Amino acid sequence: ISSNKDLWELADKFGQVPLPPYMHRSEETVDRERYQTEFARQKGSVAAPTASLNLTHNLLELLKKKGVEVVTITLHVGLGTFMPIRVDDLTKHKMHQEYFEIPSKTALSIAYAKQKKRRIIAVGTTVTRTLEYASEQITKYSLGDSNPITGEADIFIYPGYKFKIIDGLLTNFHAPHSTVLMMASAFAGWDNLSKAYNHALKNNYKFLSYGDSMLII
Repeated sequence: ISSNKDLWELADKFGQVPLPPYMHRSEETVDRERYQTEFARQKGSVAAPTASLNLTHNLLELLKKKGVEVVTITLHVGLGTFMPIRVDDLTKHKMHQEYFEIPSKTALSIAYAKQKKRRIIAVGTTVTRTLEYASEQITKYSLGDSNPITGEADIFIYPGYKFKIIDGLLTNFHAPHSTVLMMASAFAGWDNLSKAYNHALKNNYKFLSYGDSMLII
């Protein structure tokens, strides 16, 4: 296929919002804005890092006023994020790769925070995967470094994993048999996560991408 028009122009005109397959519907007008995070700047993802959909501009400003430092990374989320686990032995699951870029300012902020024993709260499982994948580079980052940290994260985090960077996780209520559920279980512990999910079910919390958030600390 060839065209004299820019690819992004064509995508904006003819493309559709890549809603998760479990929604079982086509995009609606509201999805163009709703399925986009407050942090979105760069083109490249084919799915939203949905844990941050509930973080509005006003909420972020309130957090900053309370002394929370907010730093960002670039995530090119792929469709592999929706791939379920189809093996009984988790060590046999092949994780997909996703490109990321951690700006020097962000890497330095995280490295400094770890040195000062401040808490790092990751907004979402994709952020968590990225930070844990690049943990060695982040912890070694210093004032003299100026290049961003880039790569393609393919780490599969499941129960038994020892977290190196994050101290808290803001995430959604996930689908069964998903890699993101395994990550949440690895961080919270299966018993704690089960209690949270049972509470959510009894109180009619909303699950999945457009649903409620949970903060694990």
